[in-house]
Amino acid sequence: MVEIRSLSAACAERRQNSVCSGCGARAFSVCDSLLPEDLARLDAIAERMSLAAGDVLAREGDRAVSVFNITSGAVRVYKLLSDGRRQITGFLFAGDFIGLAAGASYAFSAEAIEDTTLCRFRAVEYHALAREKPILEAALLDRAMHELTAAQGQMLLLGRKTARERLASFLVTMVERDPLRPSAENVVRLPMTRSEIADYLGLTIETVSRELSKLKAAGVIHALSLHGLRIERPDRLRALADGER
Repeated sequence: MVEIRSLSAACAERRQNSVCSGCGARAFSVCDSLLPEDLARLDAIAERMSLAAGDVLAREGDRAVSVFNITSGAVRVYKLLSDGRRQITGFLFAGDFIGLAAGASYAFSAEAIEDTTLCRFRAVEYHALAREKPILEAALLDRAMHELTAAQGQMLLLGRKTARERLASFLVTMVERDPLRPSAENVVRLPMTRSEIADYLGLTIETVSRELSKLKAAGVIHALSLHGLRIERPDRLRALADGER
Protein backbone atom coordinates (compact mmCIF):
# COMPACT_ATOMS: atom_id res chain seq x y z
CA MET A 1 0.00 0.00 0.00
CA VAL A 2 2.90 2.34 0.78
CA GLU A 3 4.40 1.66 -2.63
CA ILE A 4 1.07 2.43 -4.33
CA ARG A 5 0.79 5.77 -2.54
CA SER A 6 4.37 6.65 -3.49
CA LEU A 7 3.72 5.80 -7.12
CA SER A 8 0.54 7.88 -7.14
CA ALA A 9 2.39 10.83 -5.62
CA ALA A 10 5.13 10.51 -8.21
CA CYS A 11 2.56 10.48 -11.03
CA ALA A 12 0.83 13.53 -9.58
CA GLU A 13 4.15 15.36 -9.38
CA ARG A 14 4.90 14.39 -12.96
CA ARG A 15 1.57 15.85 -14.14
CA GLN A 16 2.12 19.02 -12.15
CA ASN A 17 5.59 19.51 -13.64
CA SER A 18 4.48 18.59 -17.15
CA VAL A 19 5.76 20.87 -19.86
CA CYS A 20 2.53 20.47 -21.82
CA SER A 21 0.09 21.08 -18.96
CA GLY A 22 1.58 24.48 -18.16
CA CYS A 23 2.13 25.63 -21.75
CA GLY A 24 0.33 28.88 -22.47
CA ALA A 25 0.86 28.46 -26.22
CA ARG A 26 -0.80 25.04 -26.46
CA ALA A 27 -4.13 26.54 -27.54
CA PHE A 28 -2.42 28.09 -30.60
CA SER A 29 -0.28 25.12 -31.63
CA VAL A 30 -0.66 21.70 -33.23
CA CYS A 31 -0.36 20.20 -29.74
CA ASP A 32 -3.91 21.33 -29.00
CA SER A 33 -5.17 18.66 -31.40
CA LEU A 34 -4.22 15.91 -28.94
CA LEU A 35 -6.59 14.58 -26.32
CA PRO A 36 -5.55 15.23 -22.69
CA GLU A 37 -4.56 11.60 -22.17
CA ASP A 38 -2.26 11.76 -25.20
CA LEU A 39 -0.40 14.83 -23.96
CA ALA A 40 1.64 12.64 -21.61
CA ARG A 41 3.14 10.93 -24.67
CA LEU A 42 4.05 14.29 -26.14
CA ASP A 43 5.38 15.56 -22.83
CA ALA A 44 7.64 12.51 -22.53
CA ILE A 45 9.56 13.44 -25.68
CA ALA A 46 9.57 17.24 -25.17
CA GLU A 47 12.65 19.16 -24.12
CA ARG A 48 12.22 22.73 -22.86
CA MET A 49 14.59 25.32 -24.38
CA SER A 50 15.25 28.97 -23.55
CA LEU A 51 16.99 31.29 -26.00
CA ALA A 52 18.20 34.88 -25.70
CA ALA A 53 18.03 37.33 -28.59
CA GLY A 54 20.53 36.29 -31.24
CA ASP A 55 20.81 32.66 -30.10
CA VAL A 56 20.80 30.12 -32.93
CA LEU A 57 18.04 27.54 -33.15
CA ALA A 58 18.97 25.95 -36.48
CA ARG A 59 21.55 26.50 -39.20
CA GLU A 60 20.90 25.95 -42.90
CA GLY A 61 22.56 22.72 -44.04
CA ASP A 62 22.77 21.13 -40.57
CA ARG A 63 21.15 17.72 -40.09
CA ALA A 64 17.46 18.17 -39.28
CA VAL A 65 17.42 16.01 -36.18
CA SER A 66 14.88 18.12 -34.26
CA VAL A 67 11.59 19.92 -34.73
CA PHE A 68 10.47 22.81 -32.55
CA ASN A 69 7.32 24.39 -31.19
CA ILE A 70 7.61 28.02 -30.06
CA THR A 71 5.96 28.65 -26.69
CA SER A 72 6.86 32.33 -26.23
CA GLY A 73 8.95 35.05 -27.86
CA ALA A 74 9.81 35.41 -31.53
CA VAL A 75 12.12 33.82 -34.11
CA ARG A 76 13.39 34.95 -37.49
CA VAL A 77 13.75 32.36 -40.26
CA TYR A 78 16.11 33.24 -43.09
CA LYS A 79 18.42 32.14 -45.88
CA LEU A 80 21.81 33.58 -46.81
CA LEU A 81 23.00 34.23 -50.35
CA SER A 82 26.56 33.34 -51.32
CA ASP A 83 27.60 36.99 -51.02
CA GLY A 84 26.32 37.22 -47.45
CA ARG A 85 23.02 38.98 -48.15
CA ARG A 86 20.15 37.81 -45.96
CA GLN A 87 16.55 37.14 -46.97
CA ILE A 88 14.26 36.71 -44.00
CA THR A 89 11.45 34.38 -45.03
CA GLY A 90 9.31 34.69 -41.92
CA PHE A 91 8.84 35.75 -38.31
CA LEU A 92 7.46 33.08 -36.01
CA PHE A 93 5.70 33.45 -32.67
CA ALA A 94 4.06 31.40 -29.91
CA GLY A 95 2.28 28.37 -31.35
CA ASP A 96 4.31 28.27 -34.55
CA PHE A 97 6.07 25.05 -35.50
CA ILE A 98 9.54 24.84 -37.05
CA GLY A 99 10.89 21.95 -39.11
CA LEU A 100 7.81 20.50 -40.79
CA ALA A 101 9.42 20.20 -44.22
CA ALA A 102 13.06 20.17 -43.23
CA GLY A 103 14.02 16.92 -45.03
CA ALA A 104 17.41 15.44 -44.14
CA SER A 105 18.90 18.87 -43.46
CA TYR A 106 17.52 22.28 -42.54
CA ALA A 107 16.74 24.41 -45.61
CA PHE A 108 16.83 27.56 -43.47
CA SER A 109 18.47 29.19 -40.49
CA ALA A 110 16.49 30.26 -37.43
CA GLU A 111 17.47 32.62 -34.60
CA ALA A 112 15.65 34.19 -31.67
CA ILE A 113 15.00 37.93 -32.00
CA GLU A 114 14.06 38.29 -28.34
CA ASP A 115 13.94 36.06 -25.26
CA THR A 116 12.20 32.94 -26.52
CA THR A 117 11.11 29.57 -25.17
CA LEU A 118 10.50 26.45 -27.22
CA CYS A 119 9.80 22.76 -26.98
CA ARG A 120 12.30 20.66 -28.90
CA PHE A 121 11.46 17.18 -30.10
CA ARG A 122 13.61 14.57 -31.81
CA ALA A 123 12.18 14.52 -35.33
CA VAL A 124 12.05 10.70 -35.49
CA GLU A 125 10.10 10.45 -32.23
CA TYR A 126 7.74 13.29 -33.10
CA HIS A 127 6.86 11.92 -36.53
CA ALA A 128 6.37 8.44 -35.03
CA LEU A 129 3.86 9.91 -32.59
CA ALA A 130 2.13 11.77 -35.44
CA ARG A 131 1.74 8.52 -37.38
CA GLU A 132 0.28 6.87 -34.30
CA LYS A 133 -2.10 9.78 -33.64
CA PRO A 134 -3.80 10.71 -36.95
CA ILE A 135 -5.36 13.81 -35.38
CA LEU A 136 -1.87 15.21 -34.74
CA GLU A 137 -0.78 14.24 -38.26
CA ALA A 138 -3.81 16.09 -39.65
CA ALA A 139 -2.94 19.17 -37.58
CA LEU A 140 0.62 19.10 -38.95
CA LEU A 141 -0.71 18.83 -42.51
CA ASP A 142 -3.02 21.78 -41.90
CA ARG A 143 -0.09 23.80 -40.54
CA ALA A 144 2.03 22.85 -43.57
CA MET A 145 -0.74 24.04 -45.91
CA HIS A 146 -0.89 27.31 -43.98
CA GLU A 147 2.87 27.72 -44.44
CA LEU A 148 2.50 27.07 -48.18
CA THR A 149 -0.18 29.76 -48.43
CA ALA A 150 2.07 32.17 -46.53
CA ALA A 151 4.97 31.37 -48.86
CA GLN A 152 2.79 32.11 -51.90
CA GLY A 153 1.77 35.41 -50.34
CA GLN A 154 5.44 36.26 -49.75
CA MET A 155 6.22 35.53 -53.41
CA LEU A 156 3.51 37.96 -54.47
CA LEU A 157 4.73 40.58 -52.01
CA LEU A 158 8.34 40.41 -53.22
CA GLY A 159 7.58 39.97 -56.90
CA ARG A 160 4.79 42.43 -57.64
CA LYS A 161 4.19 44.91 -54.82
CA THR A 162 5.71 48.35 -54.39
CA ALA A 163 7.66 49.32 -51.28
CA ARG A 164 4.62 51.00 -49.74
CA GLU A 165 2.37 48.05 -50.54
CA ARG A 166 4.90 45.65 -49.00
CA LEU A 167 5.15 47.61 -45.77
CA ALA A 168 1.38 48.09 -45.52
CA SER A 169 0.83 44.35 -46.10
CA PHE A 170 3.37 43.51 -43.43
CA LEU A 171 1.73 45.76 -40.84
CA VAL A 172 -1.73 44.37 -41.63
CA THR A 173 -0.55 40.79 -41.07
CA MET A 174 1.26 41.70 -37.85
CA VAL A 175 -1.84 42.97 -36.04
CA GLU A 176 -2.78 39.55 -34.65
CA ARG A 177 0.47 37.71 -35.25
CA ASP A 178 1.43 37.04 -31.61
CA PRO A 179 -1.64 35.48 -29.94
CA LEU A 180 0.09 34.81 -26.61
CA ARG A 181 0.55 38.57 -26.12
CA PRO A 182 -2.58 40.18 -27.55
CA SER A 183 -2.41 43.94 -27.93
CA ALA A 184 -5.08 46.60 -27.81
CA GLU A 185 -7.16 46.93 -30.95
CA ASN A 186 -5.09 47.98 -33.99
CA VAL A 187 -1.87 48.10 -31.96
CA VAL A 188 1.05 46.36 -33.67
CA ARG A 189 3.96 44.97 -31.68
CA LEU A 190 7.20 44.81 -33.67
CA PRO A 191 9.96 42.92 -31.80
CA MET A 192 12.10 42.87 -34.93
CA THR A 193 14.48 45.66 -35.98
CA ARG A 194 13.99 47.93 -38.99
CA SER A 195 16.85 46.05 -40.64
CA GLU A 196 15.03 42.75 -40.15
CA ILE A 197 11.82 44.21 -41.58
CA ALA A 198 13.83 45.40 -44.58
CA ASP A 199 15.35 41.93 -45.09
CA TYR A 200 11.88 40.38 -44.92
CA LEU A 201 10.34 42.83 -47.41
CA GLY A 202 13.30 42.85 -49.80
CA LEU A 203 13.92 46.56 -49.20
CA THR A 204 16.67 48.73 -47.78
CA ILE A 205 16.42 49.97 -44.21
CA GLU A 206 16.32 53.53 -45.60
CA THR A 207 13.25 52.67 -47.69
CA VAL A 208 11.48 51.08 -44.71
CA SER A 209 12.16 54.17 -42.57
CA ARG A 210 11.02 56.50 -45.34
CA GLU A 211 7.77 54.62 -45.96
CA LEU A 212 7.03 54.46 -42.25
CA SER A 213 7.50 58.22 -42.06
CA LYS A 214 5.07 58.72 -44.95
CA LEU A 215 2.44 56.56 -43.25
CA LYS A 216 2.89 58.57 -40.05
CA ALA A 217 2.63 61.89 -41.91
CA ALA A 218 -0.57 60.70 -43.60
CA GLY A 219 -2.09 59.80 -40.23
CA VAL A 220 -2.34 56.11 -41.12
CA ILE A 221 -0.15 54.97 -38.21
CA HIS A 222 1.10 56.47 -34.96
CA ALA A 223 4.40 55.42 -33.36
CA LEU A 224 4.07 54.32 -29.74
CA SER A 225 7.67 53.18 -29.25
CA LEU A 226 10.60 51.77 -31.19
CA HIS A 227 8.85 48.39 -31.22
CA GLY A 228 5.21 49.33 -31.34
CA LEU A 229 2.70 51.42 -33.27
CA ARG A 230 -1.03 51.99 -33.52
CA ILE A 231 -2.92 51.81 -36.80
CA GLU A 232 -5.08 54.94 -36.85
CA ARG A 233 -6.73 54.25 -40.21
CA PRO A 234 -6.93 50.47 -40.66
CA ASP A 235 -9.16 50.68 -43.74
CA ARG A 236 -6.67 52.97 -45.44
CA LEU A 237 -3.75 50.68 -44.53
CA ARG A 238 -5.55 47.67 -46.00
CA ALA A 239 -6.33 49.66 -49.13
CA LEU A 240 -2.65 50.54 -49.52
CA ALA A 241 -1.71 46.89 -49.02
CA ASP A 242 -4.12 45.98 -51.86
CA GLY A 243 -2.54 48.50 -54.24
CA GLU A 244 -4.95 51.42 -53.97
CA ARG A 245 -3.46 54.89 -54.21
